Amino acid sequence: MASGGPFRLRLRLTLLVLYAFWISLAHAVSGQEPLKSVPEQRGYNAGEGIPVSCLNRTIETGEHITDASGQLQYIPFPTCNETGRPLELFFGIEKDINCTIDFISDPFFHLLEFYIHSDAPLTCRIPSKPLPPSALAHDLLALDTTSQEGALGTQSTLYTPLIIALAGTLQLSHLHVGNSLNLLVHAAPRSLSPGTVDAAAAYSVSSHTRNARVTIGDSLTLQFAVRWYPSITLPPGWSGYGGHVYKSTFLYCLLSAGASAAVCIAYFRGVELPRRLKRYAREKMNGGGRLVGGGGYGLPVANGNGARGYGGYGYGVGKKD
Repeated sequence: MASGGPFRLRLRLTLLVLYAFWISLAHAVSGQEPLKSVPEQRGYNAGEGIPVSCLNRTIETGEHITDASGQLQYIPFPTCNETGRPLELFFGIEKDINCTIDFISDPFFHLLEFYIHSDAPLTCRIPSKPLPPSALAHDLLALDTTSQEGALGTQSTLYTPLIIALAGTLQLSHLHVGNSLNLLVHAAPRSLSPGTVDAAAAYSVSSHTRNARVTIGDSLTLQFAVRWYPSITLPPGWSGYGGHVYKSTFLYCLLSAGASAAVCIAYFRGVELPRRLKRYAREKMNGGGRLVGGGGYGLPVANGNGARGYGGYGYGVGKKD
């Protein structure tokens, strides 16, 4: 019995150590939290609103403004009188959007001078995809604080630049702003990144003829013709001044020629031919002649000349005096 005591004691100690090890291992496994998967940012749905914000600039020099942390400040686009909200686009929706800025303040008037003279561009941006809740709350807060993380900040990958190239003419007392603009937006290919904005740009067209005269205190209506492209390439649209022959052009010419020929034939057979036949018959009858069959050939022979038919051919013989 004495010899068996130490062995049993060592066995019990070994079992206690193993039990404690398994208990601690079970607690460690049960207390470990599973890894949290980062949710993938969703893309836009068709027709979903896309807010537009623009770089904040000083009216003295047109330089951009940064916040205390050195990040660029973006502020919402001026409020549109039509909607009571800053300018916004709608994913995949092509339409003309009017944005009337109800009152041109003195600071904004001087900024327009910078934009038109190209001393400083009207630099805007739109979210490439719907903003996550944290960034969205930050943007909503920016409505009051006018401070946002800009293109050089941590949210640079969340936005797509939108440069609005305003054209016009500077005068001493007023401005002529080219207020008719084309706004082009490229969406990333659906197979690669559905619902994602890839690129955007806007520019004035026909600024010498389609513009608005603006002074301080006036309103300004910007007319945006928004067009979307489902890829990063532009479709071909230039065919040169001479143009090319397309299938549609050839078919149009063919149909036009056929219609013209049908009209001409109908007019000739229904109007011109009967009129000519009537005129021909009237002239023969007024000449005092009568139509005489010529031996089955139906050749008319007039009276008066007494022409004798050739033997066997049966030509009529005119009346003799």
